[in-house]
Amino acid sequence: MSEPIDTTDPLALERQVCFALSVAARSVVAVYRPLLEPLGLTHPQYLVMLALWQHAPLSVRRLSELLQLDPGTLSPLLKRLESVGYLRRERDRSDERSLAIVLTTEGRALRDKAERIPPAVVQRLGMPIEDLQHLHAALTRVIAAAKPPA
Repeated sequence: MSEPIDTTDPLALERQVCFALSVAARSVVAVYRPLLEPLGLTHPQYLVMLALWQHAPLSVRRLSELLQLDPGTLSPLLKRLESVGYLRRERDRSDERSLAIVLTTEGRALRDKAERIPPAVVQRLGMPIEDLQHLHAALTRVIAAAKPPA
């Protein structure tokens, strides 16, 4: 049985946006886990692959920007995906100082299997697609509002 929310305490756990976001993020990632396991992907690796399926080839810097991850966090993900044969890191032809991330044939083929994931997530959540679209839009606004000033 859930306890009533204390609407007078500004520090009540249940009122905190950070708490709701944290629990929601963990819960949604847990929904993805059994869907990603057959593909041999973790959730962070899946995000890398999503970016590459949409935009490859990408520089490490651009991939880092798209995923909003620092290169130090991204590097082990790329190494693991390269070791399983989904991508290659090679010198960018237009800028030899930069690395380009390129999908392999296996990495491109994995997309066909991954196309089953979004509808399976929607089904598992059991929420109307419109609610999920509104949530996505609201979270996108939160992300933008939380960015430090340039």
